Amino acid sequence: MVLNAGRELERMYDLPPDLLRLRTLRTWHAMWVVRINEAIAAAEQREREKRQGEERRPPTPDWIMEFGIGVGQRPIEVHVGGCSAARKRQRPITREQAVAALDEGIRACIHCRPDTELGVL
Repeated sequence: MVLNAGRELERMYDLPPDLLRLRTLRTWHAMWVVRINEAIAAAEQREREKRQGEERRPPTPDWIMEFGIGVGQRPIEVHVGGCSAARKRQRPITREQAVAALDEGIRACIHCRPDTELGVL
């Protein structure tokens, strides 16, 4: 029994003994709980928005045709979908269109190698 009383005293020493400081600590900790709850709510909102963005994003096309600048915008290069070397002037194409473009002499991207992926060398 004496041992348990000693532990109780040890636990009590980490808090101030007077009522004013105890209430001050409770207020301070309550303030932090509110801030932590707000931070949790903000993090959950960011996660929801990220998940919604991923769900709404269209799927990456299998093949991409990159086009040049100017009138007519001629096709200049074929890429595998998601190739980081493909520039902004691009359009998704089918496998058949990619093969036909390569057969017509349109350049294959040297980074993603669509000709290798398509088996057209």
